[in-house]
Amino acid sequence: MDYVHSDAAVRAPDAASGGGRLVAAKILVAGGFGVGKTTMVGSISEIRPLRTEEILTDRSVGVDDTSGVDTKVSTTVAMDFGRITLPDDLVLYLFGTPGQQRFWFMWDELALGALGAVVLADVRRLGDSFAAVDYFEDRRTPFVVAVNCFDGAERKDPEDVRIALDLEERVPLLMCDVRNRESAKRVLITVVEHVLAQAAARP
Repeated sequence: MDYVHSDAAVRAPDAASGGGRLVAAKILVAGGFGVGKTTMVGSISEIRPLRTEEILTDRSVGVDDTSGVDTKVSTTVAMDFGRITLPDDLVLYLFGTPGQQRFWFMWDELALGALGAVVLADVRRLGDSFAAVDYFEDRRTPFVVAVNCFDGAERKDPEDVRIALDLEERVPLLMCDVRNRESAKRVLITVVEHVLAQAAARP
């Protein structure tokens, strides 16, 4: 499967609206363990999502930090995959990354050809977001931070979250509930808009 990964990809929506050409782009959904990546891909995908989940066993004790997500019974060991079509004939292929550190070696493969990324964050475990933020900053991949508002979690001011994550002002940050399709869709639209803005700002 080929993905557009260049300035042509950024110009694609305008071109597609005139010529009827369907354009595909790859978006990563990353973040820490149990932050909601699988849920987001599943709630927004217009096809049955591909999941590579395995049941958590006692072998993960002392390896995977489940504090704050004690009810989690399964985990992604490779990736999640879904698809959504946005207006202007733009198709986004979504790849959810595994959250545990022992599976981070897969991130480089999944990131190949990615146009942009979503970093999901949980205010109860903000420290788990640093690895994903650093990863995309180092690779100059445009990304947004979406704070997944879990039931029972303390509501934080977005600016406090921005400060805690040491995010640059140009990085969009928004609150969301990835169980809700419209909320997840808003996150993806923000990613596309951010990619367009970044491309427009280039010399």
